[in-house]
Amino acid sequence: MLNLTLQLNEYLDYCKYQNNLSPKTLKAYRIDLTQFILYTHNKLTTDSIKQYISSLYQQYKIKTIKRKIASLKAFTFYLKDTKQITNNPFDTIKIRLKEPKLLPRIIPINIIRKLIKYPSDQLQNPHLTQNQKICLYRNIAILELLFATGVRISELCNLNIEDINFQNKFIKIMGKGSKERIIQIGNQDTYNSLKRYYYSMKTEINSTHIFFINRYHHRLSEQSVRNMIRTYVAKAHIKMKITPHMFRHTFATSLLEDNVDIRYIQKLLGHASITTTQIYTYVSLRKQKSIITKKNPMNKIHLPA
Repeated sequence: MLNLTLQLNEYLDYCKYQNNLSPKTLKAYRIDLTQFILYTHNKLTTDSIKQYISSLYQQYKIKTIKRKIASLKAFTFYLKDTKQITNNPFDTIKIRLKEPKLLPRIIPINIIRKLIKYPSDQLQNPHLTQNQKICLYRNIAILELLFATGVRISELCNLNIEDINFQNKFIKIMGKGSKERIIQIGNQDTYNSLKRYYYSMKTEINSTHIFFINRYHHRLSEQSVRNMIRTYVAKAHIKMKITPHMFRHTFATSLLEDNVDIRYIQKLLGHASITTTQIYTYVSLRKQKSIITKKNPMNKIHLPA
């Protein structure tokens, strides 16, 4: 009988070295596939897969179920491709999962302004230590970069100094699937904030090559960025939950509402398919409906009943 645990380790090595997948993706694959192996007691059959999928419905939301099934499908495809199984069990399984379409949550511009303004205002405190100032410089640069470029939080945290081109004002992003893209730093305030932070930590950044550094001179984690945003939201008395990904949603929606071609937005966001980007058109149409209802010139004309 096929030893799925052994094959899983070989598969993950293949994904790492041949497909150049990120550590985050590899971790997700390991969790998903180990769960399947344990549940089915090392059985890879049509029935075991069907039973496993049925069990997922008892525990997870559709989005998570889709990811776990996709992980398993990719694994079985690998086993068939490397001739470790003769038939792929998924060939006889029909799965129809309809994920509810959730509109992206965006941040009102006045709230973003308030959030970015909070750490900027803290710089006026004459009793700040140098380390506190540097921390504020870094956090301001992070908030502005998230909104000015629409980068994912993982992409932001993985930036190295070689990825920042101050002379030509652009950043180089390594996105999903190791796809590289260039994003111009089109806002002067954001550019100035990045330079100010860089020069405040120039020695450490140049020696580690990491751009956003924590107090231990290691790479700033995604959780640290989330915690920073959560802290500033509370201290600025903002009455809404804000996540780093909402900056990305707001960036895309704002460009769309300013009539930027959706294919440019697709490239800026690093979406492989324009279908992913089109979710923002729903938000834009909703805004359009609000405007045409509240600002309709016909509202100024009062006709007798």
